[in-house]
Amino acid sequence: MDTQSLQAFLAVADSGSFSRAADQLHLTQPAVSKRIAVLENQIDARLFDRIGRRVSLTEAGRVLLPRARQILVMVDDSRRALCNLEERVAGQLTLATSHHVGLHRLPPLLKAYTGAHPEVRLDLHFLDSEQAYQGVLDGELEIAVVTLAPHPDPQLEVVPVWIDRLCFVCAPDHPLADRGPLALRELCDFDAVLPGPLTFTRTLIESRFAAAGLTLPVAISTNYLETLKMMAAIGLGWSLLPERLVAGELHELAVEHPPIQRPLGYLVHKGRTLSNAARAMLGLLEEAREPAARASDAGIS
Repeated sequence: MDTQSLQAFLAVADSGSFSRAADQLHLTQPAVSKRIAVLENQIDARLFDRIGRRVSLTEAGRVLLPRARQILVMVDDSRRALCNLEERVAGQLTLATSHHVGLHRLPPLLKAYTGAHPEVRLDLHFLDSEQAYQGVLDGELEIAVVTLAPHPDPQLEVVPVWIDRLCFVCAPDHPLADRGPLALRELCDFDAVLPGPLTFTRTLIESRFAAAGLTLPVAISTNYLETLKMMAAIGLGWSLLPERLVAGELHELAVEHPPIQRPLGYLVHKGRTLSNAARAMLGLLEEAREPAARASDAGIS
């Protein structure tokens, strides 16, 4: 099996389309079809069923899928190990970050990194933290700098770099704004606008309310914190937002509850040989670690 055919197979399997796979690989659709045909001839089995415009994996395709990922990860791993022998910080670094971390935490590090290592081509992806986790697990991403999961996969090395304090906020003219110290149950009388139900941040918030025997009254959800800030500012509901986003147009509520904090940091796969480019980035992230993040390290990793 050649790696080009396996790459085409994974692209079709992940996108569910030969045309989208061709776009991803910068090939024509016939070229992708030819690579799949070569692979099917090599294993003497059909990999995809094509019914109308729908493309789905056959049983043979489902069996091959995880093995194809492993093979390509091993090839990339071997290539990186050989390149590392030169001790040059060069080549490509595939790094993912969430929108909030990418906008509010990472820019100074990226500026310092690209200035110090001009031979590195940065392949930067903006993804939800949960997608980035999976990308590192699957070997598609070398590093992710995101919100950290409450219970990370043991295959990952997870290191907190910053600690975000989440603030209870609302619009200045919201009915809650005129009240003194609030209990969590009082918040439940009003609509909330919060991150999506499958996000790490939402899971953290729900766990605090569930521990108090409360159910969150969520009216609107979105994974974009800047959008949540806008919705809270115009009075669509109270919210919980990182301290850095709390500006003049929001009123911070006094809530009688221990601080809700979420760790932000980086993760890499423990079984992956990191490139020199990745190691250089991890060095900068280690230098940037806040004391509070170092103190929380034992509870995350």
